[in-house]
Amino acid sequence: MADIYQIFGQDAHEMTVRLLEASDAIRLVPSGGSVALKPNLVIAGTPESGSTTHPGVLSGCIAYFRDHGVQDISVIEGSWVGDETMRAMRTAGYDKICAEYGVPFFDLKKDKTRPVQTAIGKIDICCRALDAGLLVDLPVLKGHGQTLMTCALKNLKGCLPDREKRRFHAMGLQKPIAALGAALRPKLIVVDSICGDLDFEEGGTPVQTNRMYLGTDAVQLDAYGCSLMGLDLDEVPYIGLAEQYGGGKASWREKEIHSLNEPGEAAAYPKRTGIVAQLTRRVHENQACSACFASLVRAMYNTRLGQNEEIYIGQGWRGQTLPGFGVGNCCRGAEHCVLGCPPTAGEVAQALTDLCGR
Repeated sequence: MADIYQIFGQDAHEMTVRLLEASDAIRLVPSGGSVALKPNLVIAGTPESGSTTHPGVLSGCIAYFRDHGVQDISVIEGSWVGDETMRAMRTAGYDKICAEYGVPFFDLKKDKTRPVQTAIGKIDICCRALDAGLLVDLPVLKGHGQTLMTCALKNLKGCLPDREKRRFHAMGLQKPIAALGAALRPKLIVVDSICGDLDFEEGGTPVQTNRMYLGTDAVQLDAYGCSLMGLDLDEVPYIGLAEQYGGGKASWREKEIHSLNEPGEAAAYPKRTGIVAQLTRRVHENQACSACFASLVRAMYNTRLGQNEEIYIGQGWRGQTLPGFGVGNCCRGAEHCVLGCPPTAGEVAQALTDLCGR
């Protein structure tokens, strides 16, 4: 089993550097090898919309590897079919990061490809992804309209030419995503879960989680992401398939989770989208940590339960007797409570299900 490092906060650059330092990520770069950073630029959207990787994740990676002597660093990505990669990179602010650090950005839609034999046959993959000394996968943990969630494994789809992306959809996405992940198998993944979207990969309903995490097994990190989003593994079949294809392990143990700090109250509380406001209209929030609040929102969104309950969340309720449903250790004085600091969305969803008798 691989270790997972996680950190809470809002400064993507600082959080990224701390994760890389804690995991001694430089050990993964072969002597004299290059580093290729693969963010999520699915569309021309802003990170705040919950669709794209925060530019601070890129700058943090570049600064860390530069400080450790790596000179050959690049950013590689190809947006989804129908959008222009370079427009997407400017919208996300990557042009400024690349200019500041003198790092080239390569549009993989224009890259050469090579056929790679996978568990389901040959897949044409972009050469810059295949030839990198260290391919660093920088996904956003978020919802997806077709696969329910997208994270490390599905982010690798950006390493394909458009013709292969179309073929993946024709094949039903699940098996080809799993096969691609097992074939590329990035050795380092830094997951941006600062404000991933609830439901769609193109953003629009973000929830401020203020969390990032790092690991070396994309399958394991996707499985962990499922738990954070309140999803069962069998709801996202490509994760189990990737394990079957030899891409990694779809499990982890609590002792393998290393938290670098504790979740804290967000400096700027998340802007409420219409759906989030509707879901949480009876939630009594008092100094809630973003990670705890996000678990509650995801659980309510997934189950559509709890909207008629009085729900208490936040450090401000610590030590008080509460006449309703409490979320997290701070609200253990509630009539009903799901413990955890923070509890996962899955744990909150189960507690809501038990409470509502379903």
